[in-house]
Amino acid sequence: MEAAAGLLITPAAERAIQRGLEYLAGQQLADGSFGSGAYRGNVAIAGLAGMAFLASGSTPGRGPYGRQISRIIDYLLAHTDESGYICYLPAASHGPMYGHGFATLFLAECYGMDPRPELGTVLRRAVRLIVDTQNDEGGWRYQPRRADADISVTVCEVMALRAARNAGIFVPKETIDRCVEYLRRCQNPDGGFAYQPQVGESAFARSAAGLVGFFSAGVYEGPEIDRAAQYLMRFLPQPGQFRSDPPYYEYGHYYAVQAMWILGGSYWNRWYPAVRDDLIARQRDGYWRSPLSNEYATAMALLVLQVPNNMLPIFQR
Repeated sequence: MEAAAGLLITPAAERAIQRGLEYLAGQQLADGSFGSGAYRGNVAIAGLAGMAFLASGSTPGRGPYGRQISRIIDYLLAHTDESGYICYLPAASHGPMYGHGFATLFLAECYGMDPRPELGTVLRRAVRLIVDTQNDEGGWRYQPRRADADISVTVCEVMALRAARNAGIFVPKETIDRCVEYLRRCQNPDGGFAYQPQVGESAFARSAAGLVGFFSAGVYEGPEIDRAAQYLMRFLPQPGQFRSDPPYYEYGHYYAVQAMWILGGSYWNRWYPAVRDDLIARQRDGYWRSPLSNEYATAMALLVLQVPNNMLPIFQR
């Protein structure tokens, strides 16, 4: 049996969520974007913030954060070129395909809820760009071209493709099949995932992403799933034993909570309360902190905490 959402989102978690949403809304910039310093205007942070607002139950133009969501859509549409590439170059960092993937994912989640016709046009072009830049191994890398690949960017893109397909946008089956083979080549014997095929040891964040990559590609059963799930349980959060953040803390838990939600049962019932309480303890004055951007960390934490709401199509079982 799985605990109901109302039991999992405790009063303390609800307070943390509301404070986080209020903080995030207050950080939206005049152009609809988010971020500061080198990440000011980063399209990935905009997309993730939009997802956090959607996860609370607001939709474009409706609900407490409907206006913020609509302004994020405006910002992303304004920074999409004719090829469908979504990017704000000054804040693209070294990996603009991350931004494109998270922005495409957000737009796919909004598709059908926002009436403007250009949203569908941009989304189809954004999906086509992902399909066209898949490399010969079946993966993706930092730039929108067919070069090398890594598991982190690959999972970001296949998750965007899954969201788009859920929204009714055509995605070639062979694109997904090739991605599955790439993910299989990245999995190590211990069940975790290497950064690239046969390159390096397993680690928490990329292994959480790898498992979600399989789920996004429609692979829900098999020895690769079982081994990955067992590997991830080594990293079950330990509330009350506060430690410094492990590498890619927010990123890893963003994927891990999705994996556990889809696995369900004892995986979910053990993982969610643990990460929930760990995140509540780490919250500062309404926000979570990250060297990348506090808005990024806050959006990721809110996505983790709000999974039991089951509001986002991409997170639904």
